[in-house]
Amino acid sequence: MKTFISGHRGMVGSALVRKAESLGLETLTATRAELDLTSQPEVFAFLEKHKPATVIIAAAKVGGIHANSTYPADFIYENLAIAANLIEGSRRVGVPRVLFLGSSCIYPKLAPQPMPENCLLTSPLETTNEAYAIAKIAGLKMCQHYRAQHGLLYHSAMPTNLYGPGDNYHAENSHVIPALIRRFHEAKANNAPSVTIWGTGTPCREFLHTDDLANACFHLLSLTNPPDWVNVGTGTDLTILDLAKLISKTVGYPGEILTDPTKPDGTPKKLLDISLIESTGWHPEIPFETGLAGAYQDFLASLESGAARL
Repeated sequence: MKTFISGHRGMVGSALVRKAESLGLETLTATRAELDLTSQPEVFAFLEKHKPATVIIAAAKVGGIHANSTYPADFIYENLAIAANLIEGSRRVGVPRVLFLGSSCIYPKLAPQPMPENCLLTSPLETTNEAYAIAKIAGLKMCQHYRAQHGLLYHSAMPTNLYGPGDNYHAENSHVIPALIRRFHEAKANNAPSVTIWGTGTPCREFLHTDDLANACFHLLSLTNPPDWVNVGTGTDLTILDLAKLISKTVGYPGEILTDPTKPDGTPKKLLDISLIESTGWHPEIPFETGLAGAYQDFLASLESGAARL
């Protein structure tokens, strides 16, 4: 009864592997060199060979505003291919359970706050990550329709912005927390007088530790009748400027924090309504400051070992 965790080397996938192992579950993984998830023949053959009992689709091409704006074709193609290949491949070989991981960016730019699941597709998306969002909506809808047509327990989880051990700290293609951790760390090391953050600093964002997400995923997999898709978050948010101040404090950087209003802000507010998943018995557990401190320590350790994704 193996659980195939795609994207196991990523921040989310590695958290899922840790959780699965803590539960005593047998996991199945494959590196990118061993399995190209954008190749239909490779994916179908892999699933036919191993026939897992559960497939968790955590693999994705991800990035921040800059990466999404610069490479939209790559984001929509790769994420569509991964979703389509794994969902249809699972159906063909009789995998009874699939959990697809999406993102809170599937919801409209001006969605009601906090965002309930039923606001999906009610108005336009945020343009800076539209390509990624459309691919994730497609994966969600595939699971919903496969469940309806084929009677398979294929369902989805839509996490908010994630952070944690093993994050990507690339200078241009990372998300906001790892990007700021790296910038404040380097500013501290170089005695820089200030750090400038993108945009006005006023947009609000919600952040969830990957270990909390992993707990939520296996909680959902334990349910006999989970929702077709469900939000996974903390139900609280903060401004990007306040986030920068908190990361600056965590890193121990004493300089000034400046904003650059010429850069895009993205969606003004993104807070998930998590009442549906909480009604099933799951709640987030890791306090944000505790999680940030752990993420920074992981960054330092990865720098020292040479394993940092820079």
